[in-house]
Order: sequence, then C-alpha cells, then structure tokens
Amino acid sequence: MKRLFSILAITTIMAFGTVNASTNAFTVETATTTAVSATFQDASDDEATADESFTQKVKERFIEGGPFFMGIVLLCLILGLAIAIERIIYLNLATTNTKKLTQDVEDALNNGGIEQAKEVCRNTKGPVASIFYQGLDRADEDLDAAEKAVVAYGGVQMGQLEKNVSWISLFIALAPMLGFMGTVLGMIDAFDKIEAAGDMNPSLVAGGIKVALLTTVFGLIVAIILQIFYNYIIAKIDSIVNDMEDASITLMDLLVRYKYKRTTTVIK
Repeated sequence: MKRLFSILAITTIMAFGTVNASTNAFTVETATTTAVSATFQDASDDEATADESFTQKVKERFIEGGPFFMGIVLLCLILGLAIAIERIIYLNLATTNTKKLTQDVEDALNNGGIEQAKEVCRNTKGPVASIFYQGLDRADEDLDAAEKAVVAYGGVQMGQLEKNVSWISLFIALAPMLGFMGTVLGMIDAFDKIEAAGDMNPSLVAGGIKVALLTTVFGLIVAIILQIFYNYIIAKIDSIVNDMEDASITLMDLLVRYKYKRTTTVIK
C-alpha cells in the first residue's frame, strides 16, 4: 500500500513538472512572438513614416516653387505621360509574330492561293499583316506593282507608329527650359531686392534663389522621366519597322515562288 502511494506521489509530481515546463515554454514562445511582432510593427511604422515624410517634403517643395512655372512643368509631365502611355499600348498591340504570320501566309498561298492568304492577313492585327495584305492585293498585276504597294503602305504604317511621338520630345525639351526660365526670373527678383535694400543681406535673396532652383530641379525631373519613356517608344518603333522591312522582303520572295509555281503548273 505504501508503495502504491509512493508511485502515485511520484506520478503526480512528474505530471505537475511537465505542466509547469509546458506552461513555461508556452510563455517564452508567446513572449518571443510578441517581441518579433512588435519589431516588425515598429519597422513598418518607420517605413510608413519615411514614405509619408518624403511625399510631404516633395509636396512642400513643389508648392514653394510657385504656382505658375511649377504648374506648367506639371502640365508637361501629365501630357507627356498620357501620350507616352497611349503610344506604348498602341505599339504593343501592333507587335506581330512575324515568323508565324509568314508561315501562315506561305501555307495559305500553297493551299488556297491569293484569296486565302489575304484572308489570313485580314484576321491578323498589326502593320506587318496590313503590308502583306496590300502586297497580296496587287499580286495578280505584277511583282513591281506589289512591291510599290508594299513600300508605299510601309511608309503609311511608319507614320502611324510615330504619331504624336514628337510631342513627347517637345515636352522633354520644354520642361527644363521652363525650369531654367524660372531660375533666371528668381535670380532677377533676388537682385532687385538687393538693389532696393542697398545691402547684401543673405536673408533678402535666399528665398528667391531657393524658389529659382526648385523650378530647375522639377523641370529636370520631368525631363528625365519623359526621356525614359521616349527612348523605350523609339526602341519599340525601330523593332517593329525592322520586322516590317524583313517581312516585306519575305513577302516578295513568297510571291516570286508562287508565280513561278503557278506558271510552271500552267505550262505543264
């Protein structure tokens, strides 16, 4: 009986020891989790504060630059970005898988002739397909007529690709020029204050010089942003134009082979 009580006592002590150990482990784990969460929360709060501080500082500098010149510079940025985004969307939609289109047109010529090849071009978007269609539409006349049609319509398509791009280059040049003009006018105003006061007091000219420099900074920022978009658009246009030129040469080769094959068949 005593041995039974001893065993029960030892078991109870072990059980309480296990519970206490589990409780302590849970307490430590909870504290660790709370500490880590607090650390991440503090880091997130610091990052949000930094972002808010940067945005607020940009707004304050923009307002300090003056409404007239800063408003014109902002208008250049808005119009330039609007045109750039429109051109990027248009150019991405105008991009065609030239190899696949050429293969489809060749298969259509071999299987169904000119009309089936024209139908393939009608169902494909992009300037390359339009050039193919113009060349195929005059393939029954002669190869010279088809080549002239391809060249002429290629020029039309290039004009469509480059539409409104010159406006972006205008805003790129105009934004820093407006900034420099604001700088010059601010410096003139500062020297007028010096002349009126008859004394070279830094506090008289500091505000005008700061405003003058802010217009230049924001003008340069606008020009840099638009220049990045402009270079991307020009590179995209060059890529599409190269595809158009290669496709035109390929189309003429296809028409030569098609006419030769048809002539050979008629003679036989």
